[in-house]
Amino acid sequence: MMREGDPCVALLRSKFHGLIERNHTLEEENKQLRHEVSHLKGQVSSLEGQYTDRKMMWKRLENFATSNSYMEKQFVHNNDDAKEAMDLNNSASYSRQTFFRTPVVKSRAPRVPNPPPSPTCIEPTMKIKKEGSMAPPPPPPPPLPSKLLKSTKAVQRVPEVVEWYRLLVKREGKNDGKSGSTGIPVAANSRDMIGEIENKSAYVIAIKSDVENQGDFINFLAREVQNAAYKDIADVEEFVKWLDGELSYLVDERAVLKHFPNWPEKKADAMREAAFTYRDLKNLETEASSFQDDRRVATPMAFKRMQDLQDKIEQGIHNTEKIRDSASARYKDLMIPWDWMLDSGIIRQLKAASLKLAKEYMNRIMNALKSDPFANDEELILRGVRFSFRIHQVAGGFDEGCRKAFQELKTYASKSE
Repeated sequence: MMREGDPCVALLRSKFHGLIERNHTLEEENKQLRHEVSHLKGQVSSLEGQYTDRKMMWKRLENFATSNSYMEKQFVHNNDDAKEAMDLNNSASYSRQTFFRTPVVKSRAPRVPNPPPSPTCIEPTMKIKKEGSMAPPPPPPPPLPSKLLKSTKAVQRVPEVVEWYRLLVKREGKNDGKSGSTGIPVAANSRDMIGEIENKSAYVIAIKSDVENQGDFINFLAREVQNAAYKDIADVEEFVKWLDGELSYLVDERAVLKHFPNWPEKKADAMREAAFTYRDLKNLETEASSFQDDRRVATPMAFKRMQDLQDKIEQGIHNTEKIRDSASARYKDLMIPWDWMLDSGIIRQLKAASLKLAKEYMNRIMNALKSDPFANDEELILRGVRFSFRIHQVAGGFDEGCRKAFQELKTYASKSE
């Protein structure tokens, strides 16, 4: 049995008192939450009452306007003086318009579209001679530049990268793990219902005005979209930029265009999709290929920048390969260029940019190993092997510069062992 002075008894007693105090605190919080809930319920009921009152007021005003109109018609019918009746009807109509505050939307003049951009390369068409014979087919496209051919042939697999990577990872005893953070979506701000009701009529009138006045303008854009046939995706990008600039003249693009059944919505959306996808990949390739390692930046920060760029490149390549089969079929049917999605297009350029990142990464590690006496050589070498192996697998091998940087890193590691 436990005695009164036993330390276990004192510990249990202190825990017991702590639980009692915690229970009192939770009860107080519960009371406060109940009070807040009741207060919020009261506010909700008050708002519901206000909404009901306003709804009833609008119904009364509509009934009043209807009855007033009926009385005016009776008065006009019974009055022999047409001029006096017309004046009374006009004044009553003006008073009703002033009372309801109907928004006045000025109709805009028909839009005169700007000419579309001229393409750098137009889809070839078969021309017929006067004699009736068809012209010879166009010559084949020129061969790829010698620089691209050399860079493509220069990329070769290096088995030493895979072997050394597996050896170091096995020695490390664990693989890298990526951790991602998921953000909590921010709740959208609720709109004011009364303000929406007051503004909706002006919005609808503006859309109706565009539908009535901009018909020729929209039909012109529809013909341009339907007849667009480019061979270069850069021309599609310029055309989409022009099209979006013209459509921005409308009050609401989707709301207006749905009244025009001849609008080629499927092709317009596909052209936008292709142009935006290519633009994002091209911007990424430009950013990665123009990357220069600044030695003034701290080594961990430099590593993070290069790893973030490589993450974006791999994500871009993965997304393009994922949608390539389905998207290329749609683009081909709609006369939109699709060959830029092949491995010989933008993907090859992204892989070449990855090789440059690998070279910069390994050179940065060699610089840290030689210049920093307090650097952890084993950790830095493991970093370099992992990153180089990652890019080796993505690009399908190493070029001359990467092979040289990798061999230098491996030679330094063998000497330090």
